Amino acid sequence: MDTARPHNPHTPTHATHATRETALPTPTPRRPRTRRHRTARLAATGAALAVALPLLHAGPPAAADADTGTLQAAFTEAAERHQVPEEVLLGVAYLQSRWDGHRGAASVAGGYGPMHLTDAHTALTAEADAGNHHLHGEEDPRGDTGRPLDHAHAPTDAVPERAALPERLQTLDRAADLTGLDPDDLRSSNAANVQGGAALLAAAQHDLGLETSEDPADWYGAVAAYASSDSREAAESFADEVFTVIAEGAHRTTGEGQAIELTPTPVRPRTEQTERLGLPERQRDERVECPRSVSCEWIDAAYEEYERADGSLTYGNHDKHDRPAGQSVEYIVVHDMEGYFRPSIGLVQNPEWASWQYSLQASDGHIAQHIPAKDVGWHAGNWYVNATSIGLEHEGFLRSPDAWYTEAMYRSSARLVRHLAREHDIPLDRHHIIGHYNVPGVGPANIPGMHTDPGPYWDWAHYFKLMGAPVTPSAGPRSPLVTIRTDYDNHRPVFTGCDPENAATTCEPHGSSAVRLHTEPSHDAGLVPDIGTHPTTGGTSGISIYDIGARASTGQQFAVADRDGEWTAIWFNGEKAWFHNPREQRTAVPSKGWTATPKKGVERAQVYGVAYPEPEDYPDGVPVRAFEPLPYEFLAGQSYAVGRGGEAFDGEFYSATTFDPADHQVVRGQSYYQIQLGHRHAYVKASDVDVRRVR
Repeated sequence: MDTARPHNPHTPTHATHATRETALPTPTPRRPRTRRHRTARLAATGAALAVALPLLHAGPPAAADADTGTLQAAFTEAAERHQVPEEVLLGVAYLQSRWDGHRGAASVAGGYGPMHLTDAHTALTAEADAGNHHLHGEEDPRGDTGRPLDHAHAPTDAVPERAALPERLQTLDRAADLTGLDPDDLRSSNAANVQGGAALLAAAQHDLGLETSEDPADWYGAVAAYASSDSREAAESFADEVFTVIAEGAHRTTGEGQAIELTPTPVRPRTEQTERLGLPERQRDERVECPRSVSCEWIDAAYEEYERADGSLTYGNHDKHDRPAGQSVEYIVVHDMEGYFRPSIGLVQNPEWASWQYSLQASDGHIAQHIPAKDVGWHAGNWYVNATSIGLEHEGFLRSPDAWYTEAMYRSSARLVRHLAREHDIPLDRHHIIGHYNVPGVGPANIPGMHTDPGPYWDWAHYFKLMGAPVTPSAGPRSPLVTIRTDYDNHRPVFTGCDPENAATTCEPHGSSAVRLHTEPSHDAGLVPDIGTHPTTGGTSGISIYDIGARASTGQQFAVADRDGEWTAIWFNGEKAWFHNPREQRTAVPSKGWTATPKKGVERAQVYGVAYPEPEDYPDGVPVRAFEPLPYEFLAGQSYAVGRGGEAFDGEFYSATTFDPADHQVVRGQSYYQIQLGHRHAYVKASDVDVRRVR
């Protein structure tokens, strides 16, 4: 067994960060509809939750608001006006936004402000090109060059009419009716937004026939109603998270400089109130592969044959397999749908295009599973990665890149990833838990069209803390390896491309997981080139939100190339790339791990986007899948961080070209290492490099 791959995902693969934030709890699996069990779990006090949900603190941002207590006072005032316990109001807001107003920007699901009041139609109509990201760009989601998908079969999408949107995506209108406040104010003013959220909670309490009360325990039903879930399980899961936050307490300084605190409050919520919601009780499908602590349903992806325009038969939209017996699962790929939940599920039910294993809903963290983990989805744009990964699509129908993600979805996703990592023995690190934008192109021609979700505003540090694997120092200060770790709220690199009408317009300041990489140790120096992403411009990188050519992100591990004062250089796509790493606000931490360098006599080690066998490894009757090197130079004298515990592994090609899986087989051969080449990882032949351990 590979000792670098611990079975217990709670054991951090990174060391300990000074910020106080612990992993999500691992609750005892729920017994369906046993209220005694639910109540006992939620009644836990601070002592019982010592290893439970995060107790947060972050330093003030560089440009904090003049009065850092304004938002806390707004919660107090709204709670008093609408007779909602302040703990309840703060708990709900934390699960929606971590109390951040995001300066009026919409979330990925069209929600605004600390209370995530949703106005999806307004958000969508502001978009120049809304819709699921699998419908945009040149990427073939299957990523098998020997059997490309026909883009003519890609479904089309459009902005839905307001009447077609579900209630959970239109809560701002109701808040406006209840408060008399202008919708624009509810979107842009944090104080007005909190008033709107408090009014919605008070109205839910009234609609359930419940009295107002100062006791948070009496508000479980209203909290469950707040997310407008479409099943009782999803509503209860959302309420469970809120009341666990209330019991644990939290404090945080938001990205807008507002210091907020929720004092731990032991509470035994009246969970029986959800009977009044009248929501359907869906029996948990035995096929779902989710932890019991999340709401999860099964919605089948399509698997059927269909006729092409020329009359021939093909099939979609995934492949049957027998993982992990037939092939290991190595990666979990994080996607942003750029579509909202139900229509994107409609896409996965279309046999002619893309598919993935899980979809996650923003408002309450609800999960739908479509494909068994043993089977192969078509989602990553790289057949090797598809065959060895599980894909998670997070609701977010906004293509606006400064949109943000709800805490409810972060938590549900973290629980799911931790569960899948345990089931498939996947290390909780960025060599294995990757974004779609970390997946390499199969070959040089594929790189420019590869997708760039979930973007620089996905909070990797927070995500890994929720999983119990915080990004922290694990070696001495002069280690030849570093792991990127930005102070998300305070780290605000300049980006362009947020305005669909003018791509050159600078985006609003926003916390980010990304660091920018320069050719010299100076902010005035040019950005490192990326000849693969920008082949027609000599590799010139830019600062667009969609340009990953000169970016590294939190959790990614790189080999150090040089140091100069406050600057650190790493090897990146064959270049020495410098990033600012000042002592007072580090953007990377020293790490242990493994590095690869070309063997003596090897002037250039070829790098690849797939780890396929060589032609001689294929048995008779299985067509050879050709592949070619990527256009990056891994030269003598350079080093790159190595993933997969520093161990070599057999190249694999999953030959699956027929509807009947009886003809499928895994071809194995040529030995490889996985390296962190640039923003996307890559593969190098084991015969070309030496690997050493760095402690």
